[in-house]
Amino acid sequence: MRRLLTTATLLAVVAGATVTAASGPPVHEPEQQDRTTEPGERVVGTPGEDGTNILIVGLDSRAQLSREQRDRLHVGGVPCDCTDVMMLAHLSEDEQRLSVVSVLRDSYVEYAPHGHPRHSGKINAAWKEGGADLARRTVEQATGVRIDHYIETDFGGFANVIDRLGGATVCTDKAVYDRAAGLRLRPGTHSIDGNKSVRYVRARHVDPPGDGGRVRRQQRLVAGVLDRLRNAGALSDPARALSTVGSLHGLVRTDPHTTPAELAALALAVGRLRPEQTEFANVPVADADHRVPGHGSTVLWDRDRSEALWSALRADRPVTGDPRIQPVGATAVGVPLNAVHVRVSDPATGFTLLRMGFTVLSGEPRHALPHEHDKTLILYGPSAARHARTLHAALPEARLRMVRDLGRVIEVQVGRSGRTLTPVRYDRSGFEGPPVTGDRLRCP
Repeated sequence: MRRLLTTATLLAVVAGATVTAASGPPVHEPEQQDRTTEPGERVVGTPGEDGTNILIVGLDSRAQLSREQRDRLHVGGVPCDCTDVMMLAHLSEDEQRLSVVSVLRDSYVEYAPHGHPRHSGKINAAWKEGGADLARRTVEQATGVRIDHYIETDFGGFANVIDRLGGATVCTDKAVYDRAAGLRLRPGTHSIDGNKSVRYVRARHVDPPGDGGRVRRQQRLVAGVLDRLRNAGALSDPARALSTVGSLHGLVRTDPHTTPAELAALALAVGRLRPEQTEFANVPVADADHRVPGHGSTVLWDRDRSEALWSALRADRPVTGDPRIQPVGATAVGVPLNAVHVRVSDPATGFTLLRMGFTVLSGEPRHALPHEHDKTLILYGPSAARHARTLHAALPEARLRMVRDLGRVIEVQVGRSGRTLTPVRYDRSGFEGPPVTGDRLRCP
């Protein structure tokens, strides 16, 4: 933290008055007559812990968008006036590592004190109840991580940020189509503008579906933007870092205590990092569909693993390679094993799959193949593709083959080879967003 502040001070001296144009106005805090804490009061102790922590949020707010802009960004519907994206970034004290943790928007947490009876709700609704101040303090309370800087934008601002930074690079190994988000991508690498970037980070109805897969795509986009800026030299020296931050004037908002010079210093520090010095993770999840009256489907964090994650950030340690955060051994899969219904031609293989937790049905597979067939085959119908990939994780040497007239029951024809079984476990967050370094998220 001391090194970063020194850099920010030098930048402010060098840049003089010019740097004051580098960011938008401070975020507006809604007035509350019955607050029990003062604005800006910290939930977690006083500054002094290692490293620098930045809370970055994207708002689902469309009040400033015209109908034409909403249609172009494909953000119709009723806004929630809440945080649609929430990332907690940690820059290590020696400025040699950046850790970015995505917080799922439906995470069920207790809100920080804000003049109402003690209550819990989805973390994305904290902003609606108490603006940026409550959102920041609620994250501090839930994680125990001190927030040093707060940055927010909205749909329109995010699109313009991407455009002013020169676009983003994303890639996919299969076609992507999400009608609700207005997103369609062919397999391959794509340079996308701000408009399509909004659609990309909001898509939820692509594989893997839901918020876990969505935030991993958001992380991929961030990694791609950092790569582009690094390769273009946009953050390579103080003058260029100041210019890049200055180009975002009016598009992002910060807390009153975060100066443009500090933003430029952060950008300069991050711009010096190689992809392998950055790391990305999702908060470990115990229940992705925890039902709460009045709130519907919410997300419960895995208590032990999430605490290990936050503890690593507080102690200025890496989040990758820590078995307390991401257990080693069995392969993580995104579908509950008992939801995978399968018929197996070989009783011994079927028994092993049953002991793992798969639902093994009696009877021979209906699509019989010659007994001398060499390779083990996993046959599945169009509606069972995700379940088949889960089974394939347990039989990694088998071949997948789609059969159009098969339903939800998957069939395994065990051959002379490809029958090796690998332990698997249901771990949706470990499957969708395990801790990885940034070079693992880069396009090839």
